[in-house]
Amino acid sequence: MLKRYLLAPGPTPVPPEVMLAMARPIIHHRAPEFAELFGKVREDLKWLFQTRNDVLILASSGTGGMEGSVASFLSPGDKALVVNGGKFGERWGKLCKTFGVQVTEIKVEWGRAVAPQMVADALKKDPAIKAVYVQASETSTGVAHDTKALAEVVKPHEGTILVVDAITALGVFDIKTDAWGLDVVVTGSQKALMLPPGLAFVSVSEKAWQMADKAKNGAFYFNFKKERESQIKNQTAWTPAVSMVLGLQEVLRMLKAEGLESVFARHARLAHAMREGVKAAGLSLFPKESPSDALTAIAAPAEVDGQAIYKNLRVQYGITAAGGQDHLKGKIFRVSHMGYMDTFDVITTLAAIEMVLKGLGHPVKLGSGVAKAQELLMAKACPPA
Repeated sequence: MLKRYLLAPGPTPVPPEVMLAMARPIIHHRAPEFAELFGKVREDLKWLFQTRNDVLILASSGTGGMEGSVASFLSPGDKALVVNGGKFGERWGKLCKTFGVQVTEIKVEWGRAVAPQMVADALKKDPAIKAVYVQASETSTGVAHDTKALAEVVKPHEGTILVVDAITALGVFDIKTDAWGLDVVVTGSQKALMLPPGLAFVSVSEKAWQMADKAKNGAFYFNFKKERESQIKNQTAWTPAVSMVLGLQEVLRMLKAEGLESVFARHARLAHAMREGVKAAGLSLFPKESPSDALTAIAAPAEVDGQAIYKNLRVQYGITAAGGQDHLKGKIFRVSHMGYMDTFDVITTLAAIEMVLKGLGHPVKLGSGVAKAQELLMAKACPPA
């Protein structure tokens, strides 16, 4: 028997309580029962997003939320600034071009965070830019961008909105949507929200809605104005993923019971232990700065194929992690510690990494990374009863 462990940066494990909630009998999406459910989760999502804005719920992957965040606010010929520091920053650029938006791209070395001054300089050079697109957590590199600092740069520009892909950030580390002035924040269900893939969530500021009133793009399904008209009545424009919304209700109950600060602290604790464990095992982190608490990107040793590490974790030990993308394929591998994760997910992952590397002929001392993580995790564990 080979027990399976899901430690990829999405999808992430789903708690049994959430699975049971989704197994409840289906309800009709136009019935009063669904409207009551939808209204409750909409309010709880405001708590999670730390916003007074309505949070749209879409039946799609996170990319659907990203697409709508281009199509609903910009018209063909409008200008956008895209921070490209990885595979998903690259996606913002592709989405903008698909809808006829003129793209100015800030290319950031993979493994580094964007310098806010670069954004400030680009906006000063071209005041016609209407939107800045960035990741809070770039999943392909394991780097977190400083969204608070970027918001301070964009906020004085009255005709420019800041759009943040927080798909592997929201529910992991602190993102103060209203306090920082983030105009559009996107996330997805299969990351820290501990659900299967299938829902996207988007918070939209009043500044962004004013831009949506003027936009002339051809959005149909991902038309945020149309969705808003329905969702303020606790309905959806199109057929929703009803069972996923039932699961979402349970997720939000669990997160509220833990408390936002405790959720952030748990993720920070696990991420720190993972990073220090990796280094104690003689490995190097891929991010050169600002590592994300959602996942750890690890540089493969020079003599070892990172894809072989990723494959052997799955085949030998039942652990699904993730490999590198594009030019990083074979050079890095990535492990998640977001969502339904705790102490022994980190311990298990580090033990398996050491065993795989040993099996591939890399000189690693078994238990070296595990021991370091154990020390750190014990130091921050609950006191004995």
